[in-house]
Amino acid sequence: MPRRTKPGWQKEIAMERIRKLFEQAENEFKKHPERSNRYVEMARKTAMRYNIQIPGALKKRFCKKCGSYLVPRINCRVRTSAKQQAVTITCLNCGSIRRYPYRKEKRK
Repeated sequence: MPRRTKPGWQKEIAMERIRKLFEQAENEFKKHPERSNRYVEMARKTAMRYNIQIPGALKKRFCKKCGSYLVPRINCRVRTSAKQQAVTITCLNCGSIRRYPYRKEKRK
């Protein structure tokens, strides 16, 4: 028996909720960092429930290992490496490292 997928309107509402939760996590981080971590957890659960991907820009805003909301210079370190051509994000809560490749612009 085939799996049922969620209707498109439900997925759109879920995506809107995920964006709102990340927006609230950003606003609440200075006063209540544990609350912003909870918002990230709720957004991830929503994405899993409705089988949708979190947008790439938002995906880089939380640690995959410990689930904490990442803010540069406060609880994560961001470095660029010309040798590896990558952006390295280190979570200062759990120590996990994530690398995102980049390419330099081509000259004409």
